[in-house]
Amino acid sequence: MADQKKTLSVKEKIALFPHSPGVYRYYDASGKVIYVGKAKDLHKRVAQYFVSPERLNTKTRLLVSRIADAQFSVVDTEADALLLENNLIKQYKPHYNILLKDSKTYPWIVVTNDEFPKVFLTRRVDRRSGTYYGPYSSVSHANYLLEFFRKNYPLRSCNLKITGEAILRKKFRPCLDFHIGRCKGCCIGAVSKEEYSGYISEITRLLKGGVTEIIWEYEAAMKEAASGLRFEEAQVYKNKIDSLKKHYSRSIISSSSDSSCDVFSLVFDSSEAYGNFLRVRGGAIVQSLNLGFKMNIEEDRSSVLSTFIAEIESKFGTLAPEVVVPFLPDVEIEGVEFKIPVRGDKLGLLELSNKNARESLFNSLKQKERTDPSEYRSMLMEDLRKALGMKDLPVHIECFDNSNIQGTNPVASCVVFREGVPSRKDYRKFKIKTVVGANDFASMKEVVNRRYSRMLAENPDDLPQLVVIDGGEGQLEFARQALAELGILDRLTVVGLAKRMELVIRINDPYPLFLDRNSLALKVLMQIRDEAHRFGITFHRSLRSKGQLQSALREIKGVGEQTEKRLLMHYGSVARIAASSLEDLSTMVPEPLARRILDALGGK
Repeated sequence: MADQKKTLSVKEKIALFPHSPGVYRYYDASGKVIYVGKAKDLHKRVAQYFVSPERLNTKTRLLVSRIADAQFSVVDTEADALLLENNLIKQYKPHYNILLKDSKTYPWIVVTNDEFPKVFLTRRVDRRSGTYYGPYSSVSHANYLLEFFRKNYPLRSCNLKITGEAILRKKFRPCLDFHIGRCKGCCIGAVSKEEYSGYISEITRLLKGGVTEIIWEYEAAMKEAASGLRFEEAQVYKNKIDSLKKHYSRSIISSSSDSSCDVFSLVFDSSEAYGNFLRVRGGAIVQSLNLGFKMNIEEDRSSVLSTFIAEIESKFGTLAPEVVVPFLPDVEIEGVEFKIPVRGDKLGLLELSNKNARESLFNSLKQKERTDPSEYRSMLMEDLRKALGMKDLPVHIECFDNSNIQGTNPVASCVVFREGVPSRKDYRKFKIKTVVGANDFASMKEVVNRRYSRMLAENPDDLPQLVVIDGGEGQLEFARQALAELGILDRLTVVGLAKRMELVIRINDPYPLFLDRNSLALKVLMQIRDEAHRFGITFHRSLRSKGQLQSALREIKGVGEQTEKRLLMHYGSVARIAASSLEDLSTMVPEPLARRILDALGGK
């Protein structure tokens, strides 16, 4: 009854919410903010949580059940709502919101507000002290930029408070950097404020992506100096041009155009998302950042993109007039045009950003594999379940592979994965009994039938959720027939994995399933397929080797299994038996048989 009153109280409140853009907040019974959201229309958006609760997923229904109060804040535009939502999420850290996974502080390059500014790297941002450029996702790249500036511009590195008055009073003495030519000695007035400001101006232009314009200016100045026969001055400009081109060809990717834009991409994995942001200025990528997000309730991908955009805007400032995205966000921002490219340089930038986002995802997964193997395996199985459209998690997976060479020693293997890892004690190997010659299709049917008829007799509750057949449509069809004859086809999922193009083939589906070559699902299928192949090949080789030994001794009249074992244990190999003398071999077997063995093996 109390729950009903609580729900009615919240419904009454949201009925009064205005039809305006804004931000809403949900509180639990203790008064803690548990969710913050944005909306074009506050009234319509919030009502969706209560009008049709049956349409909500489990996590969202749990959120609604905990709502004890709701409040709102009206803003002028959707963009304002996006930024306010981002700030409130950072302030309250609500349990059910999309939360940033990255806890690290990224480095910035700062140009101080001093009369003779310093340029250095910092992780603490105080906008009052100077102008900040970044953040940089790679500290090595930021340090590389600083080293480039130090080599090409004679900037001070000291912490002195250098002013015009202090220079007139000759308060400072030059340090070692002045004597070795790394600083022009602004502390003693050896360089004018105007000249020093010129260095700072070029550095800030480079940090903003103006490398192309600076190179053009240097090339024009070099030609002018050369035409005036000032060759030493022209050489100075040439050295600067070469240095700029060398550095930026290594550290920054340039596009063929000189356009400026911001690029966003997102990849999703279960309840997590990984995004990459590229800032392109003058055709050069001047900044790049990867961020991870955790979604505690089901979120539309356009909403996640909006959250990502708001976070980047809070870090980097105003977006470019043109923003390249893989799909449209759920907000409109005044002065910003969102574009989904289909060709050209912009598509190339989007693909590069997407590649970075995927690398961020895989790095996160590798880290999970090391730090939390159980969670990593759960993610593997969930990814595989979704990719194959299965109802249940593939906790128990089995894979079959045939192995024979020109029909000799036909064998098959079955490997078993439980909870995403090999269960070697459950591996099984089979000698083909009912099939003559190299018939992979019939061999597959025999092995699948033998495997599961025995399992049904001994442990029918241990059937796998997923069966993988190494092969194409033919092998899969014969495996299907075996399972259908046993009456268990509808109790498990069966797929074939063709070696060519790594296609996933499903029963009664004329179109193969193309999985992303970098997806976890395909990696799991390939791993278990390769393990089945390895196990089968090992068994086949052992049989072939044994068969060769048997053919050399067993074909000799009078040599049986026990005689063969005794000889091999004594001599170690067939070659040593052939190299032995008649007298020596006669101590192991009767002399007539010894003579027959040596004659057959070409011995003494």
